[in-house]
Amino acid sequence: MSLSHGRTYLAIPGPSVMPDAVLEVMHRAAPNIYAGELVRMMPGIVSSLRGIAGSSGDVAMYVCNGHGTWEAALTNTLAPGDTVLIPATGYFGHGWATMAEALGLKVEIMDFGTAAAVDPDRLEAALRADKSHAIKAVLATHVDTSSSIRNDMPAIRAAMDAAGHPALLMADCIASLACDRFEMDAWGVDVTLAASQKGLMTPPGMGFLWINDKARAARADLPRVSRYWDWTPRVAPEELHQYFGGTAPTHHVLGLRKALDMIEAEGLEAVWARHERLARGIWAACDAWASEGALALNVTDPACRSHAVTSLALPPPYGTRLRNWCERKAGVTLGIGLGMAAPGDPTSSAYFRIGHMGHVNAHMVLGVLGVMEAGMKALGIPHGDSGVSAAAEVMSGA
Repeated sequence: MSLSHGRTYLAIPGPSVMPDAVLEVMHRAAPNIYAGELVRMMPGIVSSLRGIAGSSGDVAMYVCNGHGTWEAALTNTLAPGDTVLIPATGYFGHGWATMAEALGLKVEIMDFGTAAAVDPDRLEAALRADKSHAIKAVLATHVDTSSSIRNDMPAIRAAMDAAGHPALLMADCIASLACDRFEMDAWGVDVTLAASQKGLMTPPGMGFLWINDKARAARADLPRVSRYWDWTPRVAPEELHQYFGGTAPTHHVLGLRKALDMIEAEGLEAVWARHERLARGIWAACDAWASEGALALNVTDPACRSHAVTSLALPPPYGTRLRNWCERKAGVTLGIGLGMAAPGDPTSSAYFRIGHMGHVNAHMVLGVLGVMEAGMKALGIPHGDSGVSAAAEVMSGA
């Protein structure tokens, strides 16, 4: 007998839960791509995207996922042979490094492991040592979806300024945008990257870059850029197809407009506060379970934890068993532990993740936690009691 029959719940860190309202506006015949509603809504979408990122600069849109925005950011600002510095705090920092190497860039990785945030002092020292300013860009991940580490972007900018270094600062906000506080202009970020399928609550398939004047100047210095990735026609389009380098992703645009409307109706400050409260509820439950068991939050310092995703560990074989029980017996799918151990290392089965980004509320999060607690009881996994009660205390505001 299984309790999983009924509506299942995907608690992975992207694709996130898509609101019914977003799905409903997408469930229709294709609109005209040459005139009419789709053309009229694009300037408003650009304005809304600027507001969500805290940017007054240009916005470039692509039919791609987050990996595509990695490539777009690099090809528009850097030439083969240029050097980039990547302060890595998880799987996706290293993934961006692999992308850069494939494009012919020289990559310096400053590896902070998978449980600690970027140390601004180490970053400043490395930039001070670069007397010739060979480093052209610092590629920082705001939230690494694998480790759930949230890096202090203002501190990274301050370290660069203290070193007097002219490198571009690029921020991968794929997991954090519209979940964790992010203010591009105020924080001195030159290029921001995001995608549609996480905090923006839209199906995977759209990628976005926010670009300031310094980044535009870097693009102007390049002799050529791949025609598809070139952001120049996208940020100043004369026709709808120029926003996207070809046929517009019509239904994604319709869904995105509805998602942006929902974010604006709630208010960005309220969106950030909701994500923070839900995250603190999850941490409270995990702390309660850890009091008499082996479950552990990957990031020990709450100031460095994402409000969109939480990475956890249980000793093998419990982590995998719990994920399997939650999905097969109760209809809740937890995220795998992506890149949290070396290939072939049996401890990789210890890690898993809870996604709590975008269209989530208290009953969804409490439901996930309740299923996890039931699974630990069913499997005989040692754990402290009252994890769900601890989360409910946080949710109540007490």
